[in-house]
Amino acid sequence: MNYRRFIERQVADIKKQVGAGIAINALSGGVDSSVVTVLAHRALGRRLKTVFVDSALMREGEPRRVVRLFRRMGIPVELIDARRQFLRALRGLTDPEDKRNAITQTFYKDVFAGAVRRTRAKFLLHGTILTDIEETVAGIKRQHNILAQIGIDPQKAYGYQLLEPLATLRKDGVRRVAKLLHLPAEITGRIPFPGPALAARIVGEVTEARLATVRAATAIVEQELAGTGAFQYLAVLLNDYATGIRHGRREFGQIIVVRCIDSRDARTATVRALPWTQLRRITRRITALPNVNRCLYDLTPKPPATVEYV
Repeated sequence: MNYRRFIERQVADIKKQVGAGIAINALSGGVDSSVVTVLAHRALGRRLKTVFVDSALMREGEPRRVVRLFRRMGIPVELIDARRQFLRALRGLTDPEDKRNAITQTFYKDVFAGAVRRTRAKFLLHGTILTDIEETVAGIKRQHNILAQIGIDPQKAYGYQLLEPLATLRKDGVRRVAKLLHLPAEITGRIPFPGPALAARIVGEVTEARLATVRAATAIVEQELAGTGAFQYLAVLLNDYATGIRHGRREFGQIIVVRCIDSRDARTATVRALPWTQLRRITRRITALPNVNRCLYDLTPKPPATVEYV
C-alpha cells in the first residue's frame, strides 16, 4: 500500500463527507485515535472538536499528559471529567460483555452525546481498525468502538454519522501512517492499549480500589519492559485470592498476572521469553503493592488466548 496516498485520500474524503459541518472525535493517546485526530485536523482545522474523556480507567497521569502533548502540536483538546459516570455504570458488573456494554453506553449515550450537542457536531470520527471489526463480528470479543458492524445505527441511536478512516488498516499499517504524519515517537511506538482501558485488565468488578491496584501494577510492568521491544505488555488483576505472608502474618491477597507478547498486527501473538532476573524483579516490585501477594507470568499465545483478559 502507498501510505502517502492513503493519507491524501483520507484527508480528502473527510473534507468531502463533512463538508461545511462540524466533526468530533475522542482522543485516547493511542496510535489509532491519534492518527485519526491528525488526519481530521488536517482536513477540517477548527471544525474538528477533539475531546479526551477521563473515564477513571486510564493509566496514571494519562489524561492531562495526552492533552498537553496535542496542544503542543497545535491541536486543542477538551478534557471531560466523566469518572463518576463510568464508575457508577460499572458498579456490580462482573461479566466481561456486560462491562464492555456499560462502557460503550456510558461513553456514547451519556458522556459523548453531551459533547456532540454542545459542539453541534454531525459527524464522529472513529479510530476503528480492521482487527477491531474482525474480532467483534466473529464474536471473539466486542470492541467498544464497533457500532455499525453489529447493527447499531449511530445516526438513529446517538444523532451523528460515523466516519472510520482507518477501517482498512491493521496496527502495523496505522503505525506507518503515524510516522508519515510526523507524530512523536511516544505515540508511534506506544504499545496497544484497550478501548475499555484498565477495565479490560480487571477480572470481575471494577472499583476504585481495584483500579488503583492494577494502575500501580501497570506502571511497574511498563517501566520494566519498555526496553524489550515487545509488541505489548500488561498487568491483569484476577478475581481470585491467595494465601500469603506479609510482615510475618497470614494475608489473603490479590493476584496480578503479567503478560508480554510479540505480534505484528495482534491477530496472532507469541509469548516473549523474558529472563528470570527480569521476571524476579517485576515480581518483587508487584508483590510489594498493598494486598498483592502473588505475581504470575502468562505463557499462553494467541490463539487460544486473546491479548487482553476481559
